[in-house]
Amino acid sequence: MSKRRSNPITSEDLALWEAVKQTAAPIHKIAPAALPKPPRKFPTVSPSAPAAIPAFKLGQAAKTGGPAHKLQPAIADRLTHAPLRMDHGAYKKLTRGKMAPEGRIDLHGMTLAEAHSALISYILAARSAGKRLVLVITGKGKSGDDVGPIPRPRGVLRHQVPHWLHSAPLTHAVQQVTPAHARHGGHGAYYVYLRK
Repeated sequence: MSKRRSNPITSEDLALWEAVKQTAAPIHKIAPAALPKPPRKFPTVSPSAPAAIPAFKLGQAAKTGGPAHKLQPAIADRLTHAPLRMDHGAYKKLTRGKMAPEGRIDLHGMTLAEAHSALISYILAARSAGKRLVLVITGKGKSGDDVGPIPRPRGVLRHQVPHWLHSAPLTHAVQQVTPAHARHGGHGAYYVYLRK
């Protein structure tokens, strides 16, 4: 197979093409609107004069205080909005820190399994001893690295103890659970009001 030699177009070829174009008639008439529009011409920018870039500060257009992504309300809010199962006057005294706890258990440094069994045995023993108000100290929790894809709440015991107190076998012994007053530990402790 031989290669075709490409010859440049000469002026004679162009003159011949122009003569053929003058004698040719179109098969179908094309409306002027159907013809393609010529390409738009954009203004040329000289490379010697670059456009000035305005000053920019990182985050200048960001909105402050984005939406909270917490699906579960805070523990204190859940316990405060829980139904009241004790005398209203006693509950007011309790939340103001005016009632002194008759006993206390400190769950600091325990694993979940140790804390769960210790809490069950302590609450049942306190109820059988006739105590009405006990203090359960959980601590506020360590602020550790949250490197996983699912956010972990700070203070595992602090989040788990209210659930344990409202579950069997303690649900029949516990009448009311509320966060402790600042003088008795604040957010790191709970008042547990026991049934008679």
